[in-house]
Amino acid sequence: MTLETFFHTHPKAALAFSGGCDSALLLWAAKEYGCQLRAYFVDSPFQPRFELEDARRLAEQLDMPLTVLQTNPLSNPLIASNPADRCYHCKKAIFGSILEAARKDGYGLVLDGTNASDNAQDRPGMRALTELSVRSPLRECGLTKAQVRALSKEAGLFTWDKPAYACLATRVPTGTPLEPETLQRVEQGEAFLAQQGFSDFRIRVRGGLALIQLPQDQMEQAFRQRLVLSQGLSPWFQEIALDLAGRI
Repeated sequence: MTLETFFHTHPKAALAFSGGCDSALLLWAAKEYGCQLRAYFVDSPFQPRFELEDARRLAEQLDMPLTVLQTNPLSNPLIASNPADRCYHCKKAIFGSILEAARKDGYGLVLDGTNASDNAQDRPGMRALTELSVRSPLRECGLTKAQVRALSKEAGLFTWDKPAYACLATRVPTGTPLEPETLQRVEQGEAFLAQQGFSDFRIRVRGGLALIQLPQDQMEQAFRQRLVLSQGLSPWFQEIALDLAGRI
């Protein structure tokens, strides 16, 4: 099955839109193949501001309707306590809000951007999507992440090479309660790293320490700028460390 076939078969749908590469391609494909689709972006403490900005930018470029939903997953103790299955509870809450809004707007089908490269065993949140009957066209069409990027580049989408960006809650070790201040520190710290020219990074929180994870090809730059990084991140973290293993 192709995306064209999928959207011709399902001519009206709602899309959980993150502003990332995968859901961006779905937004474009819906436009391209005549699907009456509305995108829903869930704005929460787990999402950095640039994701919302990217979502709005792409929706405007494609002239597709976008609804921004305000939610606070931290109000749910099953999420705020940060258990091993936090992602499952979070997906249930977030997609529950999308489903409710979509139904009120007259959409009975909700889509998400899971692709064929995503491993269900590594993503407990995907169980929640199955339970909520959320469809994943990229996965159903067998499109891998590499193919999604290639198609996005061909379509002229600025998101084609956008790095994957997991929610801010993933920066905090399982079992450590999630607090708004911690998530804000991570967001501000990672924004600083982006300003310094780094990409595809993570700041893992270990108490007052920021453990920076970078791709191997950016390690030399980090060593050269170690004083800049230490001073620049000091407003949010007491100590700064670099993970020598890097990001894989």
